[in-house]
Amino acid sequence: MTIVSDGWSDPQRRLFINFMVATENGPIFLKAVNFSSDIKDKDFIAQHIKDAIMEVGSSNVVQIVIDNAIICKAISMIIDNEFLAIYWTSCIVHTLNLALKNICVAKDVEKRNVTYKQCCWITQITNDANLIKIFIMGHSMRLSMYNNFNSLKLFSTVPTRFASTIVMLKRFRSLKEGLEKMVISHE
Repeated sequence: MTIVSDGWSDPQRRLFINFMVATENGPIFLKAVNFSSDIKDKDFIAQHIKDAIMEVGSSNVVQIVIDNAIICKAISMIIDNEFLAIYWTSCIVHTLNLALKNICVAKDVEKRNVTYKQCCWITQITNDANLIKIFIMGHSMRLSMYNNFNSLKLFSTVPTRFASTIVMLKRFRSLKEGLEKMVISHE
């Protein structure tokens, strides 16, 4: 299994670190630790990762996935020293986010504009999906019709740095057939 961990803050701005376990059967939430009042150094976070590893059994863990911030690289060395068979893998979503940030914040304005023109289709698709979601969820009659054609629910994602847009678009892809049936139905 893989232990995946990331930090986040709740609406009250309290800091948490969450731990998920990913297996071939899918992800499972393990725990979230409130560390608002603690010193968040590499040793503190590494200890919580070690606790998570021990909770599921170190012989069951193949890798840990955390972002690639400098502190996380230091944490990976601590884990590598104690658990020789467990590998650290940097989070690909975090890596892609950093790469996109570098592209979008290019110092050369002309180069940035060219890049945006090549990637603006992503924003257009996201905006279209949001409009459809708002159109359906904003009116009870349309939502009722939607529910007749789809077993999956529409949901609003909280905007985050990483995955909320991908999650929403993936859900829309799963709903495509039901949405098409809803639009062409006699109702």
